[in-house]
Amino acid sequence: MKNEDLIIQDKIYTVSELTRLVRLELESSFPFVWVEGEISNLRSPSSGHFYFTLKDEYAQLRAVMFRGNASRIQFELRKNHLTASFELKNGIKVICGGRLTVYEKGGEYQLVVEKLEPVGKGALQIAFEQLKARLQAEGLFDPKHKKKLPLLPKKIGIVTSPTGAAIRDILRVIERRFNRLHIVIYPSLVQGDGAARNIAEGLEYFSRRDDIDVVIVARGGGSLEDLWAFNEELVARAIFNCMKTKPVISAVGHEIDFTIADFVADIRASTPSAAAEMVVAREEEFREKIKNLFIRLHQNQKHLVETLKNRIESLSEKNIVKHFRYNLNTLHQTVDGLNYRAWTAIHRMRKRLSDLKNRNQQLSQQMEHCIRLRLNSLESTWKQLSSALNTLSPLSVMKKGYTICWKSGGLLPLQKASEVQPGEDILVSFYRGELNCRVLNVDPTAKIESKFIKETE
Repeated sequence: MKNEDLIIQDKIYTVSELTRLVRLELESSFPFVWVEGEISNLRSPSSGHFYFTLKDEYAQLRAVMFRGNASRIQFELRKNHLTASFELKNGIKVICGGRLTVYEKGGEYQLVVEKLEPVGKGALQIAFEQLKARLQAEGLFDPKHKKKLPLLPKKIGIVTSPTGAAIRDILRVIERRFNRLHIVIYPSLVQGDGAARNIAEGLEYFSRRDDIDVVIVARGGGSLEDLWAFNEELVARAIFNCMKTKPVISAVGHEIDFTIADFVADIRASTPSAAAEMVVAREEEFREKIKNLFIRLHQNQKHLVETLKNRIESLSEKNIVKHFRYNLNTLHQTVDGLNYRAWTAIHRMRKRLSDLKNRNQQLSQQMEHCIRLRLNSLESTWKQLSSALNTLSPLSVMKKGYTICWKSGGLLPLQKASEVQPGEDILVSFYRGELNCRVLNVDPTAKIESKFIKETE
C-alpha cells in the first residue's frame, strides 16, 4: 500500500499524525539526494552536530549533519576516490548528499546530510588552504623549529616509492657526487589510498633510528590530486615529530608545486634531484676544500713561526733576557730559603705537638687521681649519713619493741592518750605486724615512768 493511500478522505488527523504521514511520504520519495547550495546560519553546539541552512537565489533548505558524520568532515572526489578534510563556514558553496525528512517537532522538512563536499574554487584547494592556515596557527611552520643539514651525513633515510622516478634521480645524483654514502630506503605509496599512512609510518621509523642523519620525503611531479598525500595532516604531523630528532627535506613534485609537507619540513627542495644535491656536496668539492684548508694551515703556521721568531729576537735585545739566568738563580735561592723555613717551622710544630701530647697525658692522670679521691670521700660520707639515717629511722626504734598508734584508719599518728575517746578504733603498728584495737578506757594523766618503777619493784 502506498503512503498516499493512507490518507483517507473526510478523516480528521491530528497534527502529529499528518506530519508523520508527510515524513514517510517524503523519505520514501527522496531516500538519497544531492543538493547544491550556500551554507548560512551555521551552528555547532556542544553536542557535536552541525545545523545550517542551504540556500540559493530563490529558496532555502534546513540541513543537519549529525556528530557521527561531522566528527571529521571529509569529502570524496568521486572521479578518483580521493578524500580530504575541510572546515565548514558560512558562505561556502557545497554539495550535500543525504535523505530528506521532516523534523516532526518543528513541522519543517530538512536534509539529513551524510556526505558533503565544497564546490566552486576547488574542493582540494579549499582543504589545502584551511589546513595550511590551521597548522600555521599551531606553529608547525615556525622557523624556530627548523634544523640545518649536516655537512656530510653518513647515512640518509628516504621515504618514497622504490620504483618511481624520484628515487632513481636521487640515487643518480648521490652516486655522482659522493658514492660512498649509506642510503636506507623506506618503500612507501606516494599516491592514492593508504599513501599518507605509509609516508607517516616511514617518517616514524626513521625518527626512532639513531644512525640516520637526515631524512628525505620524495615524490615526482603531478597534479594536485596526485600530490595530495603530502597535503594530509597525518603526514604534516609525522614530519614535525621526525624533525625533533633529525632534519627533514621535503622534495615533492616540481619547482612550481607546493605541498603542506614543504611548509613543515626543515628544507624544501624544488625536486628530488635538488634534495640529493642539498644533502651531499661533491666529493671533488670536499677535496678542494681540504686542499685549501691545508694551504691555509701551512700559511698560518709559517706566519706564526715568523711572528714568534721576531718576538724572540726583540726580547733578546732587552735587559730582562740578558739577566734572565741571574734572575733565575735568585729565584732558586729564594725558593731554597722558603723551603728551609718551611721545614724548620714543620719541625718546631712537631716538637710542640709532642710536648702538648705529653702534657695532656700528665693532666689526664692527675685528673683521674683527683676524681678517684673525691669519689672515695663521697662514698665514705654517704656511708656515715646512711648509718645515721638508719639509726634515726622509726623502724630501728620499733625493732626494739616500741609501737606506733594510728588514728582514723592509720592516717594520723597518736601522740597523747587524750586524742582518742573510749570505744574508738585505733591501729597499732609493730616492727612486724599490726593490731586493730578498740579503746576501752582513757587515762590522760598516767605516766610510763610509774609503770616501769612498779614492774621493777
